[in-house]
Amino acid sequence: MTTGKIFHGAQILIATILAVAALSIASSVFAPVAFALFIIALVWPLQKRLQSVLPRMLALVISIAVMIVVFFAFGWLIAWAFGRVGRWIVNDAARFQMFYDQGVLWLEGHGIAVAGVWSENFNVSWMLRTAQTITGRLNTTMSFWIVVMVYVILGLLEVDDFGRKLRGMRNRETSQVLLGGAMATARKIRRYMLVRTWMSVITGVLVWAFAKLIGLQLAEEWGFIAFLLNYIPFLGPLVATLFPTLFAMTQFGSWQAMLGVFACLNLIQFTVGSYIEPRVAGSALSISPAMVLFSVFFWSYLWGVFGAFIGVPITIAFLTFCAQHPSSLWLAELFGSPEKDEAPDAAALRN
Repeated sequence: MTTGKIFHGAQILIATILAVAALSIASSVFAPVAFALFIIALVWPLQKRLQSVLPRMLALVISIAVMIVVFFAFGWLIAWAFGRVGRWIVNDAARFQMFYDQGVLWLEGHGIAVAGVWSENFNVSWMLRTAQTITGRLNTTMSFWIVVMVYVILGLLEVDDFGRKLRGMRNRETSQVLLGGAMATARKIRRYMLVRTWMSVITGVLVWAFAKLIGLQLAEEWGFIAFLLNYIPFLGPLVATLFPTLFAMTQFGSWQAMLGVFACLNLIQFTVGSYIEPRVAGSALSISPAMVLFSVFFWSYLWGVFGAFIGVPITIAFLTFCAQHPSSLWLAELFGSPEKDEAPDAAALRN
């Protein structure tokens, strides 16, 4: 009996390792599909509502147009915010150089040689390689979004048909698990994004107000960057805190001011992320903080920045499907907090 359990556990472990390896190696295949499913879960309510009053294809065109407008708006704001910050760095390069020279002198005074390491590793060749890498990433990103858009269009056309196929399956237990899990997952992802968006807005407004209050330059840009990066748990708020802190150091020329800005920005992030957000999200979206952090690092390792963005929604989907069946319910109870009335009743599955 013990040997059989060990063999079964070894099979599960090997299958898990192979699945993770496949997700990493074939990221160009799986990542667009996962992102497309994520977008379909967000866009489908609009598509369904439009289909009730408009022809199916016209409703699809309007839904896709709305999605493209939202993406272009975000892209333009991202380019505006980071472009303004980049121009500010170029215009204030002399001050950054002064702080760099002071830091090098302080480190060399304590026996740490930095200038030689910098000149060996950060030269013209390194800059050219960096520029080539950025260009390649931009090309990859464009290809990624084109593939995602194709999947989204095809997926929105097949949502109704796929639902009918699930309801018509002969294996009623599998049908209820898949259909109930899909419905609950889509509902939770929409709620997660709604809560995340409101918390990002609150964070961005607070960061903007704080930057305005203390006279920190580029207050609007810091507010929007905080809003944008707040969609990535843990890592995003950390980056959104470090950037304005470094700029505060160059603007005010004081370590005390830098530490004060850093402390206040972290207080804003902690208050919104650890106090307000859990109360707004409720128990339906509560996931272990360790699981959230693991999701961000794990999926960013597999799929880069796209994985970091949808890592938590993927974990929500996984735990939601686990909650649909007694054999895997323990995973949802251990790492999440599934609602008791989460599974839809038979009438809901038939509709």
